[in-house]
Amino acid sequence: MKRLTSIAELPSLDAPVHLALGVFDGVHLGHQAVIARAVNAARRDGGSAGVLTFDPYPMWVLAPEKAPRRLLASLDHKADILADFGVDFLLALPFNQEQAKVRGEHFVQALVDAGTRTICAGEDWRFGHRREGDRQLLGSLAATMNFRFEAVAPVMMGGDRISSTRIRQAIRDGNLDDASRMLGRRYTVAGTVVEGQKLGRTIGFPTANLERGDEQYPPDGVWAVRASIDGVTSDGVANLGIRPTVDAQSRLLEVHLFDEQEDLYGRKMEVEFVRRIRDQQRFDSLDALKRQIARDCQAARAVLDEHRESPGGPSEGT
Repeated sequence: MKRLTSIAELPSLDAPVHLALGVFDGVHLGHQAVIARAVNAARRDGGSAGVLTFDPYPMWVLAPEKAPRRLLASLDHKADILADFGVDFLLALPFNQEQAKVRGEHFVQALVDAGTRTICAGEDWRFGHRREGDRQLLGSLAATMNFRFEAVAPVMMGGDRISSTRIRQAIRDGNLDDASRMLGRRYTVAGTVVEGQKLGRTIGFPTANLERGDEQYPPDGVWAVRASIDGVTSDGVANLGIRPTVDAQSRLLEVHLFDEQEDLYGRKMEVEFVRRIRDQQRFDSLDALKRQIARDCQAARAVLDEHRESPGGPSEGT
């Protein structure tokens, strides 16, 4: 999938453009409905289907005091997710105060001048200076600027609209099954494996320390996990938290993969939290910690085997 950073790059695609517009944090079922409209338009009329989003998250620029502290997916992780939905390119416009002042009509005109033939957005999506752009503006501009506008209704679940805010709260609460139903896939976090203290190697349980980014993490504790590296998925157990036995300071995600012996430093890893096994606790010695990790590995293997046999069943625990 191509990555673009400016509207001026759209003509280089040398094809009519069909765009899904939005922030798309997490690419949940509601977002997927918008994206599907753009993909279907490209298949029907010919051309390229793309997603236009912004980087960084606009609320971090416009109202940081009101913005969420964590997101459901970084930009790179979002790109990986979008690749599964038939999207040809991702246009991530740099968002700053200057971009925030662009009038809605001028923003749309720039897209049309660059070859955009279809614009798809959620019914409640707002854009442009002081959020002046909405479905009414897009509908009126479509008639005068010769593009097709498709407004997409929100996707509901449990009587309420699916939203990134709702999903983030479910993850914070440890309700990963609810989050996964709204996402349409298992929730994962992604990052780069960084070098740690290498304590795990000394007690027989080497770990991969995942660099913490801006993604939303579930509650601290020991988790049964699955981790993917270069398309290969492995079972494991992870400790998420402050490591009370070792330093009790920095919050880390440490993943021990059962059958992985390679050096993973610098590699990209995507981690799925399958079920929480226990709370964090402090041990009096490293030997006691080692014995507990062995029990955690046994418990995680049982959880993951059970999950494979009944993938539609419960997957989170406390």
